Amino acid sequence: MNTSLRVSVIVIGDEILGGFVQDTNSGWIAGRLAALGVPLDRVVTVPDDAAAIDEALTTELARARPRVVLTSGGIGSTPDDLTLEAVAASLGTGLRTEPLLDGRISEVLARTRAQGATVTPEHERALRKMAQVPRDAYLLPGAHGIAPGVAVDVDGGAGRDGGATVVVLPGVPDELRRIVAAGVEPALLAGRGTPLHVVELTHEYPESALSPTLEALVARFPDVAVGSYPGRVCTIRLRGPRDRAEEAGAVVREALAALDRDASAPGMRARWQQRWSAAP
Repeated sequence: MNTSLRVSVIVIGDEILGGFVQDTNSGWIAGRLAALGVPLDRVVTVPDDAAAIDEALTTELARARPRVVLTSGGIGSTPDDLTLEAVAASLGTGLRTEPLLDGRISEVLARTRAQGATVTPEHERALRKMAQVPRDAYLLPGAHGIAPGVAVDVDGGAGRDGGATVVVLPGVPDELRRIVAAGVEPALLAGRGTPLHVVELTHEYPESALSPTLEALVARFPDVAVGSYPGRVCTIRLRGPRDRAEEAGAVVREALAALDRDASAPGMRARWQQRWSAAP
């Protein structure tokens, strides 16, 4: 397998764009990918709309490959749950009934009837919709219920230089995480990246006090990602090969030590802290 695998995430849901639900899935996925050393290129959020899903999926599949495109959300029995249908249409394939999922739905319906509830044809039809997957899709391990995690290989799949794999995941965090851990990571991600070493340093000065040092760092260490994050305590995060990240970290420590020795340092620090104390 090629080791230059990259990942895109498409988050699907009107409820997220409307501010009713906070997306926690993409942050969790980003952390798992970072641990595996597989780069995450994009996180895109789109509404429950077939055209929007098609636009996002087409755009991500056009990026450098091999690539895994993960979607989350829009799998269910209600009218706004149209991700599986939209992905199939975008990939130019039809839908088929997945026997395993259809069997699970039959069990759910049987239990519902056994409990004395009425199952109308409309109710059954809505649930059976969840067993409709893209024609070439295959199920991923980890799904405990009837919300599937399925994958579709494009141009030979993400195991080939020019290929990609689209993975459709439920939006419920617990279900998504089980499927990613049990199915997506072992089959598509494990061994495909190089985890980066992370060096974190903190200081209580204004973020801009380290700007010249960080600019020089970017030029000197092009293989190290440099991030600075302001706050009452500012964080500088360096990611790259271990020896290079540690060397870059030593440069920042030297700059901070020099700043500490400067006569203006106490006042600069006090003004920065006062700013955060006064913040609402």
